[in-house]
Amino acid sequence: MDQPQNTPQEKTPEVRRLEEYYNKFNEDKRLLTRHGQVEYLTTMHFIHKLADELMEKRGRDTLEILEIGAGTGRYSIALCEEGHSVTAAELSASNLGRLKKKKSGVKAMQRDARNLSGIKDESFDLVLLLGPLYHLHAFEDRQKALLEAKRVLRRDGYLLAAYCMNEYSILTYGFWKHHIKEALLSGQVDESFHTLADANELYSYVRLSDIDELKEAAGLERAFIFAADGAANYRRDQLRQLSEEEFELFLRYQLATCCLPELLGASAHTVDVLRRS
Repeated sequence: MDQPQNTPQEKTPEVRRLEEYYNKFNEDKRLLTRHGQVEYLTTMHFIHKLADELMEKRGRDTLEILEIGAGTGRYSIALCEEGHSVTAAELSASNLGRLKKKKSGVKAMQRDARNLSGIKDESFDLVLLLGPLYHLHAFEDRQKALLEAKRVLRRDGYLLAAYCMNEYSILTYGFWKHHIKEALLSGQVDESFHTLADANELYSYVRLSDIDELKEAAGLERAFIFAADGAANYRRDQLRQLSEEEFELFLRYQLATCCLPELLGASAHTVDVLRRS
């Protein structure tokens, strides 16, 4: 597959805010914390499961994988090291620079999730959209990102789309950090305690009903959906206090329960596993 050429991105206020944020935020470090490991290992568990299915179906040992919003390459590099042909598309120039410095073999380019220009239709077996939907506020923008991911996905492949969940934000920032009253009074949260689209400059929060609506609007079919971190983000201090053996048991618990309906909406991050319908 030819490597698409980099396309300069217009520095909109939204892009500038994201770049400023990721210049300071260390995503690699977050995924190495215990609560970050829960999210990472759960997500990789399902990526491996789907990859094994696709490789068996194709009679191949490797896949062509695209990660949109790859950050500094935590998932992309790991998958490349497993032998897959991995392309990483990232909007933030600072993240992209850090990814390229790792000289991992990942094909890296600057792209906006809403416009994957230069990437051919139906060219990837597996598409990961594990970050961009966190930062897109308008329904139309999220739909564009899903439609672009769908466009470059092969017809029997899988798309993993991750979301930040509303209830986690309401409970942690709203109640535990004592901002709920001001959020209601300022109109950041409606009477049903749903965070409004423009309440946070950086992050967008959804409920399962919003995820369902986006899936339908993009013409995608759900294979399954899972809570990427379940209770982990609510109990960061307790996770740090677990022994290694106890933490391994927590990971087993997470994998045994992460598809249960009662956990999906309350997880900090939930991942929708989709196919082209």
